[in-house]
Amino acid sequence: MMQIPEHLCQTIRSVHGEKGEQWLAGFDKLLQDCEEKWGMTVELPSPFVLSYNFVAPAVLRDGTPAVLKLGVPSREFRTELAALRLYDGRGAVRVLAADGERGALLIERVQPGLTLAESELGDDERTLAAAEVMRRLAVPAPDGGEFPSVADWAAGLARLRQRHGGGTGPLPERVVGRAEAVFRRLLGEGGGLFLLHGDLHHGNILSSGHGGPGWLAIDPKGVVGEAEYGTIPLLLNQLPPKGQREVIRRRAELLCGALGLDHARLLAWGFAHAVLSTAWCDEDGVGDIPAALERAAWFEELLDELPTSSN
Repeated sequence: MMQIPEHLCQTIRSVHGEKGEQWLAGFDKLLQDCEEKWGMTVELPSPFVLSYNFVAPAVLRDGTPAVLKLGVPSREFRTELAALRLYDGRGAVRVLAADGERGALLIERVQPGLTLAESELGDDERTLAAAEVMRRLAVPAPDGGEFPSVADWAAGLARLRQRHGGGTGPLPERVVGRAEAVFRRLLGEGGGLFLLHGDLHHGNILSSGHGGPGWLAIDPKGVVGEAEYGTIPLLLNQLPPKGQREVIRRRAELLCGALGLDHARLLAWGFAHAVLSTAWCDEDGVGDIPAALERAAWFEELLDELPTSSN
């Protein structure tokens, strides 16, 4: 019988409640069914960090290395699968088999598999490597509304006001008001829409060896929005203890140059999203609200430093 780490069990129960309990009770049967149906064997113990899902290396009957990911069926799990299928190996890991209804996903194993965060590259080189992954992931937004949109995410600011009787709680009214205005303006202007990864940071980009594509993305959330919006997780990840704002500035310049992005829109999206993330901290009761507000301030300052014609 497979033993799921207790911390993962607690997370699943906390996030999914009774549905999570039922999933945990059926985990051994699910794992056995996947091994039999897909002709593979899970290798244990797993070297992967387990947070919200069970993830372990596996080997197919023909010796092909793979990764098995099992999680409580949810919209996020289904959109991850749908995004990977649409990317179809272009900039992201390839799907080998899946059962979205049961929360099971078998993907190719990226080797050597070091994250961009673990690489010995300098920050400029990491940023340009990520830009190449973004370029390869540039899939036009699909029809049908299967994926959430940036507009859907932005509704988190409306929920903030609902929780606080029309106010903004621990967030400054001025900052929230400006973020709401930025979301309205950018969404109303209707830039080109893509299927964005949604969480493309240094820990979700893996090295894929020599002679191949170089780097591949894992764990997409799948969200429809402008290309500029898709850069934000990378801008805010792996920041040094000091000089964070200047690192963001440099990364933004590199990404805009490499991908032909609009600098002012990128920074405006970054500010609005950073405020939205702060609202999510308030909503979920976790996270460092002052630190999140500081990140929003960095984007606001960088945006205000641009020429007025670009802002």
